[in-house]
Amino acid sequence: MSTTVKAAIFSARGEAPRVGEVALPEPGPGQVRVRLSAAGACHSDLSLSNGTLPQPMPAVLGHEGAGTVEAVGPDVEDVPLGQQVVLNWAPPCRSCWFCGNGEPHLCERSSDAAQRPYAQLPDGTPVYAGLGTGAFAEATVVPANAVVPTPDGVDPGAAALLGCAMLTGWGAVTKSATVAAGESVAVVGLGGVGLATLQAARLAGADPVIAVDLSPAKEELARELGATHFVTSSDTLSKEVRGLTGGRGVDHAFEVVGASATIRAAWGMTRRGGTTTVVGVGAKDDMVNFSALELFHFARTLRGCVYGSSDPDRDIPVLAAHVRDGDLDLASMVTDEIGLDDVPGAFQRMRDGKGGRSLIRFD
Repeated sequence: MSTTVKAAIFSARGEAPRVGEVALPEPGPGQVRVRLSAAGACHSDLSLSNGTLPQPMPAVLGHEGAGTVEAVGPDVEDVPLGQQVVLNWAPPCRSCWFCGNGEPHLCERSSDAAQRPYAQLPDGTPVYAGLGTGAFAEATVVPANAVVPTPDGVDPGAAALLGCAMLTGWGAVTKSATVAAGESVAVVGLGGVGLATLQAARLAGADPVIAVDLSPAKEELARELGATHFVTSSDTLSKEVRGLTGGRGVDHAFEVVGASATIRAAWGMTRRGGTTTVVGVGAKDDMVNFSALELFHFARTLRGCVYGSSDPDRDIPVLAAHVRDGDLDLASMVTDEIGLDDVPGAFQRMRDGKGGRSLIRFD
């Protein structure tokens, strides 16, 4: 038996998706089927679609999703039918070296589901799920450990943002960089993850919190979400940011774009002894260069950040508590609510650097 659902299907690298049907198999051992209520369009999906990140095609992308468990496979005992859940696109195995050493975000097996087909087109062609989740569809089949119960008091649709944008941005600030109250922060790039990073910096008590983006239109939202200053990207960006911090530069700069130019800009606005955290996912051939002398002289730390160094099972309930308390705002990060037919428009907005999160709402 199989379940036929509508999905945004990406057939070839660089091409816009088309809405069509895919046939989902019944959940196998250790799997569940989730009926989606919402899915966010993330820049990582754009990177998968254009070949920046490897992705077998045809594929159903989308990894930031929330919905309801409507079927479970054999041996699944701890995920009840009817449970509202948030998708976890990097489920840890809990048994590899990284999991055993407190780094589940680096799990050796977290991407296993993405390497094998999960559905079929009507003609029998195998279909892959982007990052193992396939959330740009009415329903998906994922491993049982790839769902986290949606905490009470969180909108079931907006809860999708907990699974990537908010978890990554908040984790980058609190887990990767461990920003302390009173430290200065700059956030370069104000897409969905950048807006979450901005909120997390405010919540951590950072001051000043400097928002940086190409688009002046994002200033109002940035200030609403916690920015004390807004700077438009330019050739003098690093100098402008240093001017807001006594000429030193910020204690923490977060690059949330994934490009060599913005990584260098974030590095340049970081003070001596400060930390530059790269959250954005860049291309493997986009090289960043540093001189041996500057690495010695500035004594800065440059670090990468995978999934906010988070553990969704542990951290999503923490985030939900902040949402319920009004400390984190999911709704304001959503600048466009769309349907499946509008996914190409969401991808174009990401290419153009416009808006925050586009959220697909399923009826």
